[in-house]
Amino acid sequence: MNTAVAPSSPLTAADRCDRCGAQAYLRVELQTGGELLFCAHHAREHGDKIKQIAAAVTDDTHKLSER
Repeated sequence: MNTAVAPSSPLTAADRCDRCGAQAYLRVELQTGGELLFCAHHAREHGDKIKQIAAAVTDDTHKLSER
């Protein structure tokens, strides 16, 4: 049996961190289903735990240093 997974939509300025409400730059798709959004600060702070629970991660933190 194959299960199709819909691709995640790109992160936008409307996506907010679940911890503090700042703009989200990291989407974590959980192994158990669902997702969490993090700003760059909280993504760094919780990075080790995120790696343990993530099925997939969209990391747009590079956009913070683009000009």
